[in-house]
Amino acid sequence: MITLFKNPSQIITVETNGLNFKRGISMNAISLLENHSLLIEDGKILDLIPNNSLGRKKFDQIIDLKDKVILPGLIDCHTHTAFAGSRSGEFRERLAGVSYEEIAEKGGGINSTVRSVRQSSLEDLVELMKPRIQRFIQQGVTTLEIKSGYGLSYFDEIKILKALDQIKQWSAITIIPTFLGAHTFPPEYQHEKNGYIKLLTEQILPYVAQNKLAKFCDGFCEKTAFNSNEIDQIFTVATELGLPLKLHTEQFNNIGGLETALKHNATSVDHLEVLADTDIQKLSKSETVSVLLPGVSFFLNYGFAPARKLIENDAIVALATDYNPGSSHISNLHLIISMACISMGMSVEEAISAVTINAAKALGLENEVGSLEIGKSADLMVLDTTEFSDLVYFVGENKNYMTIKNGNIIYQKSE
Repeated sequence: MITLFKNPSQIITVETNGLNFKRGISMNAISLLENHSLLIEDGKILDLIPNNSLGRKKFDQIIDLKDKVILPGLIDCHTHTAFAGSRSGEFRERLAGVSYEEIAEKGGGINSTVRSVRQSSLEDLVELMKPRIQRFIQQGVTTLEIKSGYGLSYFDEIKILKALDQIKQWSAITIIPTFLGAHTFPPEYQHEKNGYIKLLTEQILPYVAQNKLAKFCDGFCEKTAFNSNEIDQIFTVATELGLPLKLHTEQFNNIGGLETALKHNATSVDHLEVLADTDIQKLSKSETVSVLLPGVSFFLNYGFAPARKLIENDAIVALATDYNPGSSHISNLHLIISMACISMGMSVEEAISAVTINAAKALGLENEVGSLEIGKSADLMVLDTTEFSDLVYFVGENKNYMTIKNGNIIYQKSE
């Protein structure tokens, strides 16, 4: 079946000429087409053709997108969508001046959500995630990463990952599950940290890998979580088991996480709010994606990651929401894109590259999605405007008109 998406005002292809990511200032090249239409066949991009060459050709389906803008489907490459409970009380504490780290040291923070998740059934978690995922779809998100990490026991981490497996079957979009058992130490292991690392490396990780419950293994390298030597132990085992790696690092402190991630050829390093200037070149010389999370800086009211320095030094930069109940209770990826431009100095074009092709690379999907190139999956979002920069200009507003996954319309805004 051949479908023609006809006569949009603009098509933003984010073309890479086969490279499948954008490094540094090349993120500004988003390949804007006007007076073109898009052809899709059997869920794949067949061609981008000038309108004046359409003639009297026959198509199985024609969808008129006059006064609309087509972009690649958005990709949120870092979320903690599988959670239960609320941390609004902690939010009030932070507004009163208590730091995120102080709350964590008192038994709040991540472990507060852990208690709620442990009290929830697998079915509860599935039902909690459904409306959250639907909100992402309504924004034009066609690929969504979701981490475990709020169980922190053998039973509860597996429960979350099995809930994600059920969500994958239910969802109209691609769900990428990530194992984050090394999120922090659970209360019962606060004085027996080696015991928890042994549980992760000898029991949970082998089960996760054998049963293909996660695509990635992630960790949190921070003073209130795991040190670099502990992450090194966990990543060594994960690599032996065939799991690619991600790492939360350089969020509040520099304690060797970046070096450990690069030593293990991590697919991405995420956060980087306190990244040292002297470490930027290390990222620039690697293919590890720097995933920046401006929603956390906004929500916790502290410094933003050095997006401009990373881009000007030729790094591969992506953006994500970090949607979670404690440090970034923001599921609005459009708002994140605007924040990146307004508060981090990114151009509109750079921000678009960061939530499309570079976000795809952060998930190992750059050969399949993230740009509108012939042969890739027909994952699209359609903006209800004639100008692509309105994605950023209408701060926090959802300008998505239509979400298309593998050539199928899975969401359309009511007229």
